[in-house]
Amino acid sequence: MNWQQDEPKVIDEEMLKKAIEEQRPQGQAGDISKKEGIQYEDVLQLRLDYRNILKIYHLWHFTSLTKLQLDNNVIERIEGLENLANLVWLDLSFNNIEVIEGLDSLVKLQDLSLFNNRISVIENLDTLQNLHILSFGNNAIAQLENREIAITKYKYAIEGMQQNELQEQQAMEAQKISNEELQLHKDAFVEFLNGPQLYNSMFDEDPDGEKLALLPGMEALLETFKSKMEALCVQIFDAGLTQHAQRTAEVESFFTCSHEAVADNRQKAAQIAADFESSRRQKIVEMQQITDVELLEDHICSCQEQTNQLSETLMSLELQLVDQLEDIFKDFERNISDMVGGFIEYVQGIFAQCRDLENQHHEQQLEIALATLEKVVKNELEEEIPDDMAMLLVDKDTVTNAVSASHDTHLLKIDNREDDLLTRINSWMSGLLKSIHDEEVTRNRKRISEIRNYVSYVKDELEDMRLSEDH
Repeated sequence: MNWQQDEPKVIDEEMLKKAIEEQRPQGQAGDISKKEGIQYEDVLQLRLDYRNILKIYHLWHFTSLTKLQLDNNVIERIEGLENLANLVWLDLSFNNIEVIEGLDSLVKLQDLSLFNNRISVIENLDTLQNLHILSFGNNAIAQLENREIAITKYKYAIEGMQQNELQEQQAMEAQKISNEELQLHKDAFVEFLNGPQLYNSMFDEDPDGEKLALLPGMEALLETFKSKMEALCVQIFDAGLTQHAQRTAEVESFFTCSHEAVADNRQKAAQIAADFESSRRQKIVEMQQITDVELLEDHICSCQEQTNQLSETLMSLELQLVDQLEDIFKDFERNISDMVGGFIEYVQGIFAQCRDLENQHHEQQLEIALATLEKVVKNELEEEIPDDMAMLLVDKDTVTNAVSASHDTHLLKIDNREDDLLTRINSWMSGLLKSIHDEEVTRNRKRISEIRNYVSYVKDELEDMRLSEDH
């Protein structure tokens, strides 16, 4: 980082103004704050990390400060914090501090990090009665006795730190597992279909549906609708994971077969080329001893003929490999196409059931809404209705339009999710097949170029020998 190359600095007015400006709120709130100017005593949080600070200074006006970040500097001494009585969180990690001092007035401090410094003794923390988290790992605390005293003396702070670190680690591990699961679901194109997510999304942008949900008798209908919709989605989800495993196995089998075919062909070609090269070098040595021009020319012509035969043999081997790989690719393309096609057909069938379910729900919802409207007109509705529902229950057209608008929104969400799944899986398949084809074309061209370059090198060497003999 560039800051490490700068001269060590002391906290000054310019640095503080720049830090506060960087941390100022964005947008309208930031504009207002800028007009009002910088009021140090009102600042609650301050970041002064990565600024090559050598000495802490100029902080006495920050009397309201609760969080101070001074990590990743070159600070050698803890000082200048006497007026920060409201400080709750202090980060002094990754500095050059050797002694714990200057913290006596920070009676509200709860979280202190001295990680990665040069501290050899844990001391001067007695006044920090509210300290819950203390981090002093990666320091120079070498004496076992001092460690044990510190652990006993600051037991609760250290236990809090350890508990906090454990919770963070567990949270990170849980998040990692969650991310891996989500990625698997995305690779199977069925993410967020293992629960009520699609059902919930149908009501996200459905203001009419929110009002209709408040109608008497609608709660039970929605619960049934949700349960059935979720069950259909789970069917797609389970089928997607199963099919993903099958696709993965098919892809791995294809690459295994194709790589084995290439490796076997390469081995045969390499042996042929190695035998030829060994024989060629021996003949070159022999020809270098020949002084008779006509005899040398005969040997050169013989070598050229053998080189042509080598070229034909290697090209024939490459052609055999191309044909073999083409057969493997055609089998794979047929298998993966059938597999994906079968899954698409299954998915389309389930989504069709989702639409049928939504159509049934629409009819039942309209029935309830019109029945409620009739009770309202006849003043037979026992429950009190909210104002927004009253605006809905004005007349038959208003009710019908609201139910239809909600229905259209739901169908659109179902259609969009189906289109997304089908588009992505078709794109995946076409992209995979194209990449395999392109890679094979590249491999073939490279191999032909290798053969031609070697043959050309051998022939050039023979021609140079012929020319040198002529001269």
